[in-house]
Amino acid sequence: MSAVNDTKFQPAVFLLTGIFGQENIHVWISIPIFLIYVTSVLGNSLILFIIKTDPTLHEPMYLFLSMLAVTDLGLLISTMPTTLGILWFNSREISHDACFAQLFFIHSLTFTESSLLLCMAFDRFVAICNPLRYASILTMPRIAKMGLVSLLRGIFLNFHLPILLKQYQYCQANILSHSYCLNQEVMTMACSDIRVNIIYGFFVTVSSVGLDLLLILISYVMILKTVLSITSPAERLKALNTCVSHICVVLLSYIPGIFLSVTYRFVKSSSPLLQNVLGNVSMLIPPLMNPIVYSVKTEHIRARIIRVFVK
Repeated sequence: MSAVNDTKFQPAVFLLTGIFGQENIHVWISIPIFLIYVTSVLGNSLILFIIKTDPTLHEPMYLFLSMLAVTDLGLLISTMPTTLGILWFNSREISHDACFAQLFFIHSLTFTESSLLLCMAFDRFVAICNPLRYASILTMPRIAKMGLVSLLRGIFLNFHLPILLKQYQYCQANILSHSYCLNQEVMTMACSDIRVNIIYGFFVTVSSVGLDLLLILISYVMILKTVLSITSPAERLKALNTCVSHICVVLLSYIPGIFLSVTYRFVKSSSPLLQNVLGNVSMLIPPLMNPIVYSVKTEHIRARIIRVFVK
């Protein structure tokens, strides 16, 4: 019997996709994408440098921001090689093991970032709703533990992905619609029973990222209630301004990912180009915009950046 008719035939590699339908202008598309990567790496590295070298910024809000910057750098490093490899050299092939490793890092870091955004919301909640206990609640050891738990949570909730995917047989088309591997797409390439992966993946996403978002919303409802009880309009505005940067980052982080997940799980007839664009936006925009938002909206970081470049 030929290999084509063998249901156990397993392609040796997956084929990644650049910008769907725009293969003839990949070189031109690579220019803005490369600039986004470079800007994101430099921006997050600058944030880390400033926070590390300025003792006045060794406060909970900025320490959580530095953890967020490290996570963003990890996401950039996880996706950059395959994305630029496709756009520059049309290097589309990726082995199963490399693909599983890449999606593990992408999903683990995405979950870690969600946890850090929740930690940052908790920081704002304590600072506004219980300012007298702020220093005693958010101590350095506690901040370090929160960051470590965020990382371990992301790893623990996703360590099963490579193990499960490695057990499957891949006898269908092996062309992925992104320039990197995502679990929700790779598992659909399998001809094995993937119900366990689907159910567990949905449960983990809802109970982690979904729960994080719910707790963030609850935090801001309580923050808004406290702010509205402040009699002075100036003080009320000042309190709200301390939350603007975090709110912008939350929106930039969650909205593209939510649209992408909904597209995969519920919109069966969505175009490959739409999935491709949403995937690139969800990976490229948050690491690019996070340092920009905090640089523009946070006076201390903005002043420090100006001093770095004026010297």
